[in-house]
Amino acid sequence: MQDAYIFDAIRTPRGKGRADGSLHEVTSVRLSALMLNALKARNDLDTRAIEDVIWGNVTQVGEQGGCLARTAVMASDFDEQVPGLAINRFCASGMEAVNIAANQVRGGSGAAYVAGGVEMMSRVAMGSDGAAVAVDPSVAMEGHFVPQGIAADIIATEYGFTREMADALAVESQRRAARAWDEGRFVNSVVPVTDINGLTILDRDEYLRPGTDMQSLGALKPAFKDMGEVMPGFDKVALMKYPHLAQIEHIHHAGNSSGIVDGAAGMLIGSKEFGEKYGLKPRARIRATAKIGTDPTIMLTGPVPVTEKILREAGMQISDIDLFEVNEAFAAVVLRFMQAFNVSDDRVNVNGGAIAMGHPLGATGAMIIGTLLDELERTGKGTGLATLCVASGMGAATLIERV
Repeated sequence: MQDAYIFDAIRTPRGKGRADGSLHEVTSVRLSALMLNALKARNDLDTRAIEDVIWGNVTQVGEQGGCLARTAVMASDFDEQVPGLAINRFCASGMEAVNIAANQVRGGSGAAYVAGGVEMMSRVAMGSDGAAVAVDPSVAMEGHFVPQGIAADIIATEYGFTREMADALAVESQRRAARAWDEGRFVNSVVPVTDINGLTILDRDEYLRPGTDMQSLGALKPAFKDMGEVMPGFDKVALMKYPHLAQIEHIHHAGNSSGIVDGAAGMLIGSKEFGEKYGLKPRARIRATAKIGTDPTIMLTGPVPVTEKILREAGMQISDIDLFEVNEAFAAVVLRFMQAFNVSDDRVNVNGGAIAMGHPLGATGAMIIGTLLDELERTGKGTGLATLCVASGMGAATLIERV
């Protein structure tokens, strides 16, 4: 087994995932091609050395359908001999693309890969692929399917997280993200999106709401209460699986849940020999990767068992990790992670997360690895772990060491 290294990690700014969002005019293919071209230009890359482009995206229909990865290669300045692989592990798609690429390099199947992901949520609506897990009664009923927001509220109820705790985490996420932007912590990784004339469309995450406070969040109604208690009554489905709970406490709303946004991210991953051949300096070693299946009803607890798994396989303890990126799909997900491992919040999502900046489904996994790497370099720390909860009850993780 040879080591796999990250040589570069970039992302776009995240645009609001609606028709008036700044990136709405941009297709997922074009945004992906922008990432490929930026990696090529930043690293003076001979793209014929790239074994494959592995690209995650979740809603693989319409303009995000087909093999989007290969289409992005065709739309970019990459050599036409570079193939493409589109993958879907729901919210972990971008991370899984990185992990697959790293493991291919480690196993000797090619010296270099480009990996990442994209999601244009303003153009291709979440759920528009009609996934069987939600709409096929023979699957949904047997698996006690509930929407993710209900699952997040189950976590809050099961583990004792209050609305105030969730809102406080959300306010802090907004504060940290605004500080990170103000201090230029993302400047080396964020690639501005331009139009066909080279004019800048977006160069900063636009979902941010830095003025958010406990009072403003307190005025928001729980987003999933009606679908849980009234129609179609998902709370009853959940309580069939969790009969020890008297009821589901609905604490999540738009302000303490991840934002719907557009965005893409990409990484250049390769062997030591690849870097030496092309004069590229590695930034981090991908030490371990992991994935796991979990209870599909509560669905979003995967970061805990997958972290236990990756640490066990790496021969490490939670105290060995300097920094964590835990995707803020919902506030309760991060609260549960910190509770399970007794990790202080000054080591988790120190530059904010998806509650503040948004969660472009297929790209987020690659984004948070890149954010983690940037922060390790900024602070001089050594080891970081990125992890996500995943729809249908899964978890994914990537463990990196700064070089």
